[in-house]
Amino acid sequence: MHLYISGKVQGVYFRQGMKEAAEKNNVNGWARNLSDKRVEAVLEGEESNVEAVIDWSRIGPPGSVVEYFQIMKEEYKGEFSNFDILY
Repeated sequence: MHLYISGKVQGVYFRQGMKEAAEKNNVNGWARNLSDKRVEAVLEGEESNVEAVIDWSRIGPPGSVVEYFQIMKEEYKGEFSNFDILY
């Protein structure tokens, strides 16, 4: 899954929280801040595990306010072995 999340999602440990949720649910991929104040993420794993991370992302960590959430389903490629925060 490819996600774009907007609102108050930078400066609130959103990416770190997503990394923790991904690791807890055995989901691989990455998350990064975009210059337009959104967070972009790619998630790979078992469908139910990815859905758990998506559910977390709809709310985010304390202090965040998710205003818009875009999900694009992509073909599973198995290209990630862990979850990284990109800079």
